[in-house]
Amino acid sequence: MSITFDHVSRAFDGREVLHDVSFALPERGAVCFFGPSGCGKTTVLRLLCGLDDPDGGRVDIPEGTRFSCHFQENRLLPWYTTEENLRLAIGSEDVQPWLDKVQLPDAAKLYPDELSGGMRRRVSLARALAHDSDVLILDEPVRELDEATSEKMLELIRESIGDRLLVLVTHDRSQAEKLGCQIYEFPLK
Repeated sequence: MSITFDHVSRAFDGREVLHDVSFALPERGAVCFFGPSGCGKTTVLRLLCGLDDPDGGRVDIPEGTRFSCHFQENRLLPWYTTEENLRLAIGSEDVQPWLDKVQLPDAAKLYPDELSGGMRRRVSLARALAHDSDVLILDEPVRELDEATSEKMLELIRESIGDRLLVLVTHDRSQAEKLGCQIYEFPLK
């Protein structure tokens, strides 16, 4: 069973961001929400993972669906080391393979404020990719990364999708194409 938006509307401070939006997501594969800033992409992500409720309509999510999210903000816990932040997603499993995958082999004992912005992005990405989930939500996952590192992280994302659904938000259509995403153009009607 797929996730569906059924005549969903959502407004903020009297400004309607989504109006009577209906669509269904595939059960697995990759989709990209693509469009200009402020058109409702992040609002759809928040509705999708239950962080917000629609003003009208319904978001139907199969019971037991597990989400893993990488937001525009890194949302790392500042009082946890890199290793401890990753353990939130993978439990007692060894975090070193994930640190190696995101090219941070020596960062396990560092706190977020000891990492550069790009390093924090990669720790946050590793945490999302490592989490056992049905739906992987990535909002601008390679923002702040140089081109070579972005390419490597996109390859890691592609390798990590597995049998789950990837929901990507990006302003760079080539990233969606590299991940084989079906494009959902915003604003949605």
